[in-house]
Amino acid sequence: MDNQKLILFLALSLVVMLIFQAWEEQFAKPQAPVAQSPITAPTTPPTSSDLPSSGLPNSGLPGSSLPNTVSSIDMPSDLPVPKAAQGVEDIKLTKTGKRIYIQSDVLTVEIDTVGGDLRKIDLVKYPATVNKPDVGFTILNDTLPRYFVAQTGLISKNGAAPDHHTLYDVQQTNYKLDAGSDKINVILNWSDPKGMSVSKIYTFHRDSYVIDVDYVVKNNSESAWKGSLYRQLQRTKVSEIGQSSLIYTYMGGVISTSVNPYEKIDFSEMSDWRSQESYMQGGWAAMLQHYFLAALIPAQDELNHFYTKSIEDTRYIIGMTSQEKIVGVDEEIQFTSQFYVGPKDQNRMEKAVNNLDRTVDYGIFWVIAKPIFITLDYIHGVLGNWGWSIIVLTFLIKLVFYKLSEASYKSMARMRRFQPKITDIRERYGSDKQRMSQALMGLYKKEKINPLRGCLPMLVQIPVFISLYWVLLESVELRQADFIFWFNDLSTKDPFYVLPVIMGVTMYIQQKLNPAPMDPVQQKVMMALPFIFTAFFAFFPSGLVLYWIANNLLTIAQQWYVLRQYEKSNPA
Repeated sequence: MDNQKLILFLALSLVVMLIFQAWEEQFAKPQAPVAQSPITAPTTPPTSSDLPSSGLPNSGLPGSSLPNTVSSIDMPSDLPVPKAAQGVEDIKLTKTGKRIYIQSDVLTVEIDTVGGDLRKIDLVKYPATVNKPDVGFTILNDTLPRYFVAQTGLISKNGAAPDHHTLYDVQQTNYKLDAGSDKINVILNWSDPKGMSVSKIYTFHRDSYVIDVDYVVKNNSESAWKGSLYRQLQRTKVSEIGQSSLIYTYMGGVISTSVNPYEKIDFSEMSDWRSQESYMQGGWAAMLQHYFLAALIPAQDELNHFYTKSIEDTRYIIGMTSQEKIVGVDEEIQFTSQFYVGPKDQNRMEKAVNNLDRTVDYGIFWVIAKPIFITLDYIHGVLGNWGWSIIVLTFLIKLVFYKLSEASYKSMARMRRFQPKITDIRERYGSDKQRMSQALMGLYKKEKINPLRGCLPMLVQIPVFISLYWVLLESVELRQADFIFWFNDLSTKDPFYVLPVIMGVTMYIQQKLNPAPMDPVQQKVMMALPFIFTAFFAFFPSGLVLYWIANNLLTIAQQWYVLRQYEKSNPA
């Protein structure tokens, strides 16, 4: 196996992998119809369609006898998603009341008095587009086509309870985080004629994407009340605006439990997913997209039942329901919960709850990719520029593998020197493959050439290169990150295609330093690769192309230097 074949194999493998990822995202998985916009909104009020059933497994203490598996929470049919129509995008799927507006230093939030749901959240520090820096990215939204809301509520078997269709009372509808305050408390109230009352309390913290949600339940009725808290995320399947169809990143549900710390649940699986246990302690559930997520975080000492649901294959629900609590007459209890709604910022997610940082999905090489990101983040802390940080990180990686690469390039140099003899053997024996192989092995043995010596160092580096690829693809830090000149967003393609062209040129130069393949077909394929990669990388995020250019330039420099040193020490 010579180096040219290995390079060809790796290059074609990368192209095939990326094309397959794009194809899989577009065609292989069942696609939910995208509800774009109905002409008129339905006027029928929502039923209790998207509520978890009150008929949950019997609550009990840990260790009590519970079935090993349970079906997804049974939910009756709800308000159907209206049929798509052109030109209308603000049709609401959920009944609305008054809006409560909250402005913190990192979030702009809208809560509706119907259900007290989180209906709309904009991320102040993450602009929707580079050209509109004052308009925050909208992650939650209760209108089509990007319907995505966070809901909580109480359910009870023996009494009234406010769910996410209940109308709450509020004393104030506008809140803003003052300069001298570290948090905002938003209180919604509900009561029934029999003496039950509930206060739903949101707490927004300064410089935090974690939102506390507490329920204070007071029982002034004549009998004990039993109830559970449910939390759920409900959304349609629509990709982020501006995301390239050539780049596959996971969008769907994830559940983390003591049984499985990171379990992906695709939209197509949500209609029949089964939880591992009836109740599990701690964990979290989330809906992911490329750079952002919303996650439900219960108290980590609490037991919850996890569930998913698909409504007509257009809306998808992931959530959890706590075990029942009993509130005696004239007693009061509290249910606690948290939401993380924001960017996939690994430092913030690590502080929020265990394993939430795994949502920055580095694939099978997560163990390698994590230190690479930590190093990249540290370099950025010194340089303050993500583009230059990528270049410096690439240099450091090349430095770590310098000796391995040197061995590979020396092997290439030896193969290059004996190329005329190898060509002569191939021409002499023509189609007699057996005698050609014997002659080549004899030459390798005589001249002490080991073709595999140049391949193995490259194979060792492959996991690192793949890990770095995923780090650059998944890092929200590169979103709208400046570099130089017109590069104001390293997560999007180069609008003038300068970087892809430079990358193609560096590939061509790199080929010229390698021994030419003997097979004419291989020669043609190798000559075509720079053009194929230039066209393919024209639509890749510029941060990835920048890494590829830096890697190619450093490889060319090292290969040229090693070749010169070898020729000096081994004159012909």
